[in-house]
Amino acid sequence: QAQLVESGGGLVPPGGSLTLSCAVSQNIFSRHALMGWYRQAPGQERELVATFTTGGGRTYADSVKGRFTISRDTLTNTMYLLMNNLEPEDTGIYYCNVQYSGSIYWGQGTQVTVSWGQGTRVTVSS
Repeated sequence: QAQLVESGGGLVPPGGSLTLSCAVSQNIFSRHALMGWYRQAPGQERELVATFTTGGGRTYADSVKGRFTISRDTLTNTMYLLMNNLEPEDTGIYYCNVQYSGSIYWGQGTQVTVSWGQGTRVTVSS
């Protein structure tokens, strides 16, 4: 049975980096498949972030060009998304996607939050 499992999401400050991973089951990890990453921000439609084309090329959304890199490892059947210089607008749930042999497969998603967070108070007293 085809399966996609994402990992690597988390909380990162603006300007930081994250690498997402997607383990793809062997029966659909193919150079003939369309493979890519999508994301969905709160209250918005799911959008394309980056994909491999059937010819082996790569395409990126304009908003992430120069900051994100999609790659894959054919030995481990894993697809990656390296995200640098993250911005708050990159916050959302990231999904990996495979389209192969007439079927479309999605992972369960991994949350990426780009924010400074709430902070924590540190008190030093003598």
